[in-house]
This record gives sequence, C-alpha cells and structure tokens, in this order.
Amino acid sequence: MSELQRTDFRDPEQALSSRVEDLLGRLTLTEKVALLHQHQAPVPRLGVERFRTGQEALHGVAWLGPATVFPQAVGLASSWDPDLVRRVGEAVGDEVRGHHHKDPERAGLNVWAPVVNPLRDPRWGRNEEGYAEDPWLTGVIATAYAQGLRGDHPFYLRTAPTLKHFLGYNNETDRALTSSNLPPRVLHDYELPAFRAPLAAGAAVAAMASYNLVNGVPAHLSPLIDAELRDVLVVGDAAAVSNLARDQRVLPDHAEGFAAALRAGVDCMTEDGEDSAPTLRHLTEALDRGLIDESHVDAAVRRILSVRFRLGEFDPPERNPYAAITVDVINCAAHQALAREAARASVVLLRNECGPILPLTAGTRVAVIGPLGDAVHEDWYSGSLPYQVTPYRAIAERGPATFTEAVDRIALQTPGGYVSAPDGGPLRGDADTPSHFDVHDYGYGVIALRAAGNERFAAAFEPGGPLVSDQPGPNGWEVHETFTTADAGDGRLHLRHRQTGRWIALGEDGLLRASAETTADAVPLTVDLIIDGTGVAVAAAADADVAVVVLGNHPMVNGRETEDRPGLALPAAAAAMLHAVHAANPRTVLALTSSYPYAIGETGVPAVLWSAHGGQEHGTALADVLFGADTGGRPVDPAGRLTQTWYRSEADLPDLLDYDIVATDATYLYYRGTPQFPFGHGLSYARFTYRDLRLSATSIGADGTAEVFAEVTNAGDRAGVEVVQLYTHQQRSRVKQPLRVLRGFARIRLEPGESARVTLPLRAADLAFWDVTRGRPVVETARHTVAIGRSSADPVLTTTLTVRGERIPDRDPSAPLRAVDNDDYDSVLPTHHDMLTSTRADAWAAFEHVNFQDHAGVRVRGAGPGTVTLRLDDPAGPVLATVELPGSPGDVTAPVPPVGGVRDLFLVYGAAGITVSDMTFTAAEEISGG
Repeated sequence: MSELQRTDFRDPEQALSSRVEDLLGRLTLTEKVALLHQHQAPVPRLGVERFRTGQEALHGVAWLGPATVFPQAVGLASSWDPDLVRRVGEAVGDEVRGHHHKDPERAGLNVWAPVVNPLRDPRWGRNEEGYAEDPWLTGVIATAYAQGLRGDHPFYLRTAPTLKHFLGYNNETDRALTSSNLPPRVLHDYELPAFRAPLAAGAAVAAMASYNLVNGVPAHLSPLIDAELRDVLVVGDAAAVSNLARDQRVLPDHAEGFAAALRAGVDCMTEDGEDSAPTLRHLTEALDRGLIDESHVDAAVRRILSVRFRLGEFDPPERNPYAAITVDVINCAAHQALAREAARASVVLLRNECGPILPLTAGTRVAVIGPLGDAVHEDWYSGSLPYQVTPYRAIAERGPATFTEAVDRIALQTPGGYVSAPDGGPLRGDADTPSHFDVHDYGYGVIALRAAGNERFAAAFEPGGPLVSDQPGPNGWEVHETFTTADAGDGRLHLRHRQTGRWIALGEDGLLRASAETTADAVPLTVDLIIDGTGVAVAAAADADVAVVVLGNHPMVNGRETEDRPGLALPAAAAAMLHAVHAANPRTVLALTSSYPYAIGETGVPAVLWSAHGGQEHGTALADVLFGADTGGRPVDPAGRLTQTWYRSEADLPDLLDYDIVATDATYLYYRGTPQFPFGHGLSYARFTYRDLRLSATSIGADGTAEVFAEVTNAGDRAGVEVVQLYTHQQRSRVKQPLRVLRGFARIRLEPGESARVTLPLRAADLAFWDVTRGRPVVETARHTVAIGRSSADPVLTTTLTVRGERIPDRDPSAPLRAVDNDDYDSVLPTHHDMLTSTRADAWAAFEHVNFQDHAGVRVRGAGPGTVTLRLDDPAGPVLATVELPGSPGDVTAPVPPVGGVRDLFLVYGAAGITVSDMTFTAAEEISGG
C-alpha cells in the first residue's frame, strides 16, 4: 500500500485536528517551510496540490476578468441591510468558486475580504473599502458579508474570508512608517470590536496584518496578533514582512524580520509575488541561526492546513456542497438582479426640497449633466465590468433625456506648432493643425486629457517616455494618466506628469515627453478654449424640466490605496458648474457618486442623492430612485442611510494621523459640531411618524436585557422604507462618554397608513466600556438616555434606562499605575510595550481619583534620559516627587511627602522622548533610594 493510500489525513470521518496532525507529521521541514509563502508549493508524494492565499473579493471577484461588480463596500453597508449584504457575499463566494473551477492556479479560495477597519476619517484613501465609522455597525455588516463568503455548512467553507487590516489602519501617506497610536479605550472600544464580531460568529477564518505600526510596533509584530487572532490564519500584507528590515528598519536583516513575524503569529508571507524563493531562503536562514525552530513552523502550518482542509481540498468532491459550483454562476441572471437590488438599496437621499422635487414624474425632460453622467467606474478592487448601465442610459430609457459631459474642450500649442494626437500614437508638438482634448478636472490641481479623436486619455509610462493617447482612463496600480500644471507666464502653462514627477518637454523629434526635471526645460503650452463645458451644461439645463448633475470622484485619483485625500471639497470647477446649472434651472438634482463623503457646501440645490460607485447596475439604481419606480412600474423608495458623518469642512476633523477619537471628539460618537449630514441620515419619499416608546424594564442589572418598543407609522401617501435606529447615551460616568452610540436598528417597509411595532433588544453588557483603572470592560451604575430616531442627530423619541452595574473604585497607587492607562493627557503617545512617551517638554498624563494612604515613596519605571515630575491636582500643582530617569530602561525610586485622601495625580515630563512604563507608590520600608 502506498503512503498516499494509507494516510489518515484523507479520511473525512476523522476529526480535523487529527487530520491536520497526521499530514503535518508526514511533511518534511523543508516542505513545511514551503507552505509559509502565499504561493504554497505542491507535495506530489502526498498528493498535496499547489495552494495560494489571497483572492480579492471586496465587492465582487477582482483581477480575474469579467465578474459581477456589486457596489463598493461602503455602498453595500449604506443599505443597512445585513441580509442583502450576506446574499451579496454568497454570490461573490460562488463566483470565486466558479473562477476556481475554471482556473484553480489563478483563482484562490482564501479571499481577502471584508475590510473591517472603522471609517474613522473620510480622508482615508481606502474609504470605499470599509463599511462604517461605527465599529458595531461595521461588525454587523462585516459578519454578514463574511458569512456569505464562508457559507453555512458546519465544516466546509465556500471560501475562506480574511479580515483586513489588523490593526488601526486608516491612513495611506507613509503608511508603512506611521504609527497608529491607540490609547486603551480607543483600542478596546473602537478598533478591536469590528474584528471581534465576525471572528466570534465564526464568519471569518483568517486575518491580514496591516502595513502600519501600532503604538510604535509594526503591526506584523504586534502582541495583539497573539492576543486576538490565535484561532485563525494570519497572513501578511504584500511586502510587509520585508518592510521590517527594509523601510521600517526595526530589524537588521530579513532572516530576523521573517523570524520575528513568524514568532509574532504571521503564518503566511505575501512577498515577491509568485516567487517564493526569497521567503524560503530567509526562513531557512532563520532556522539555521536559531531565530526560530520547527515548533514555530508547525504552529503556522497547522493553521494553514486547517483552512485548506475546510475548503475541501483533501476530500471527495461529493461531500463538499461548494465543489460543484462552475463558471455558470459568473454574472448569471440571478447575480445581475442582485447587483441591481444592492445598488438600488445603497442610494441615499440626502436632501429633497422644493415641492419636493423627487421623485420625478414620467415624461419629465431630463438633462443629465456631468463627467459621471454617462460613466461607470471600476476601482482598484473591482472586477472587470461585464457590462455597464450608466445614469444617462438608464434615465433615457424612462423618457426624454439629453446628456452633456460638461467638460472643457481645448487645443494646445507649443512654440513649434500645435499638439496633435494621432490615433493611439505619441503626441506631437509640431503639427500644423491641432487635435482637441477634453479636460477632466479632478480637483486639487489634478487633471487628465482625453483626445477627442479616439476618446482615449494621454499617458506616459516612464521618465523620458512619450505621451500617448491610448488609455481608457486613469487605471492600474500606478496611474499614468494624470497631470498638474504650473504658470509658464504670458498666459501659458507647464504640464507635469504626476506618476513620473517629470515636466512635459518637446523633443527634437517633435514628440512630447515626460522628461524635464524642472520647468526650465519644460515646453510652455498655450491653451485655446474650443468648447466651454459649463456653457454647454447651462444651455442643456435651461432647455430641460429637470437637470440631474452627476458628480463625484474617480476611484483612482485623489484618494485611493497609497494616497489619502487632500480634503473634502468638490473640485472647484465642478462646484462652479453646478452653481451655474442651478442658476439656469432651479429644478436641479445633484447626484453624487463617490468613494467617500464630500463637503458640498451651501449649494442651494433642492435635491441631493449619494451613492458609492455602484457597479454594473449603478445607472439603473440611480434612475429607479430618481423616478421612484423601476422600469416595471414597481415603487422604489430611497432606502440607503449614511454610515459616516458628512462634515462641512476638513477643518472639522483632527489630524489624519491622530487616532484618538475620544480626545479629538471625532466620528459621530464624540463630534460636538453640526454636521452637513449626520451618521444614519437618509430620507424617504414616504413620511414616517413615531410614537409610544416603551421599555420592557426601566431598570436592569449588568447582565440584563431591556426590550425597546416603538410604533412606526407610514403617514405618507406612498410605500416607503424606514431604518429605525436605536441610540444610547450614558448620562453620568467616571470617564468621558460618547454623545450617542448606535445600539441597534430595524429596516422596515410600510404601505401608506400601515404601522409596525418595532422591537429592539438592548443588553446592559453592550453598554460596557474599557476601564483603564483595572484593564477590563465595565458596566457602570448609571442612567442611560435611550433614543429611537431616524439618524444619530434626529432622536424622535427618548426615555431613560437605569442600569445597576458597578462603581469604578478609586485608583490604588500601591498597584502599578500603567502610564498608558491615564484619564487625560497632553502631548504624549502610547508606544511599544505599553509605554507612554512624551513628544515635548511639559507633556503630561493625568490619573484621576488616586486614593493615597500611608505612602512614603514612589517607584517609576521608564527611560530617558530626563526628568519626570509627579504633581497633585494639576500639571502645575504641588510637587509630589521628581525622578531622574536613566538613558536605558530601569526603575528609579524617590521619597514622597505624606498625602492623604483621593487626589488627582499628574505625570509631567521634563523633555521630549522620555518614556514611562508605570508608577508604584510604596511604604517607607520599600524605599531604596533616589
């Protein structure tokens, strides 16, 4: 009998752990190491096939050709419909299986989705990949999507969902070098819950570590991996493990970097594309040097093999319900219908005045205006669109409609002649007659030029390379199609190619090239306006009953992976065009299509809708909502609700790199201003009334649950969808509490005059927050305002719930007071090993309600060199002790005068760069010196 025939790992009746251990025991160390790379080598002698981690499936199957393209993730979440999101996940998972059936080498079954980083700041370049700024809602939607991807079989996985990106990842600029500094409450109450929910539900079986540092430690080395992710497979992000010894320089060489990541819990390295040789070389060297041993390799391989077993790799296909899925599911009719449903459900009606203006009536003459009016864009993680329904195409199917892109058309002239764009060939600067170019203005000085002759965008692909008009638009990992300008004098301009950083020059051969390092060698360009885009838009609007202006972003420009947004404003040219159109036709509708919120200002436009980039059925969805009915005449109500705060300006936001939402009053949880549109906002064409808010109990214990009841009635004259939202606010607390917190919601559809009794559970345990004094969650004894309403800023009905929890005791200074567990601070940051480091002199951290007894000394653990001063009551209050910390980490003790009672303690730093771990107050006999 051959070794393959007698292996127990092939027996599906055996326990998973037994099968994994059997296969693990039959692998050589070399074979096991080869499983630690993204592209895992086969083991022919055991019948083990090739395997790869990492199939992108964020809102459809990406990078494998045509597949159903659903709305972006932030759009899916805007439906506030977990069942819909789960069904989308099922469809995407089936299409992954279909692609895998067609090409198992290219289409892996370990999918890298969903993204569960809370959308803390709308300037994050990858905003469209997340779900919500609220961690609980993020967890609900992520669990639904992951459950769909995973499937509902108790053992077999449809696909293996991977949560991204662990942890504290919300900025792109210098993302591998910046540290996301998370105080304990932000870590436990905001960042971790979104990951914990899908893991606790068993919906996700893997997680990906992020590029950034967390409290000064690279995420790929964070102890939080072991603390939070040890039951799941952990994969590294692309090239991130190499960063440890390269860009981050926290370790001297790759052998040490790869060994440290493996010890920290990164099981599979995503490095060097399909070339596993460098990774295997680094890990083998680490083994030879004793940096890791076989037990570290075995621990990682166990988690890798567990996922592979559950994907059905080693079992007869008839046992696995997902093995029979074929290519027939890809963009099938059912998935197209689901794409329409999802896109429609994600549209949010932000404003509807003047009549109201929406829904439009049949026969309305519509002028569709704007660069997104006849376009559907893919983003970096989209699949290839199998077809696309644009807004104009869908609106034109409903009645009379016109379209204008509303962009300027220009001609360009150099000192040597006109700029011409031969079809698909290099641009010349010495022509006798000009070609025309349409200018796409993306804001913040970024433009693209599309040749009018072939409708292809100009691009350069390397420094010194010629400009060629052969691209469909901005696309790819490196965007080659965008430019900025500079004044060249005499009304002329210079053109700079963004990707290469070179200025456009005119070569001796007459070709325009991205070759000049400075404007001194760049060619000055004279711009002749051929068509005024705004003028054409105004004329179209004036000749229509309604103008629908479709604006937004291009997903590859001014905010995407590797690039954060410069701000929140609409491009100035687009805003000016919108203003002119509205002046020409007061019945103007703004339809925003974007990956993120905009600060649209006081446009005065009576109706505003928003959706994320909606995929192949985007136009259908938008038209359905605009007209309040689908093409079959069935009523459609705008059902989407915002999952992010829409601020009036970026001035309302803290620094992008400041992750402390509590201290900075960030997100809807703490923001004290008046937003442009609040979290949870979204209008209906129906009118809903609320009444009779009741609680099943007005007082509950820390382990109790109160049912929240309210009656909702459709008081309008048409059917509608309402998202009933439940918020709470703790009225008194030892700590700063959120102003409001989403605790539940119900999505209901009511006919005119119909009422529904909504019941939402409210568990006292969900009211817990992280107690820094004891390092655990706590439910305080307190009264909570309970609000039912339409958004976070619209509490229609309120009542009060009393929770009998516990009182947080005064701090005991005899136990170590960890510096990071402070109650308030100024100019200090949490860093590695739970240290607290000053960023300037006179930085401080406060510890409230310290119960001093007969303490005669204090022991401070930290490193300087520098002085820290302990003061009472205030950063400039009475001095309790002064301690000189050495240059290397250590303990220093100092006497303290008698202090009685409960006082506030302040740790004040004498200089920048001083680090404190903890403080312990001691009795007299424990003092060992100054």
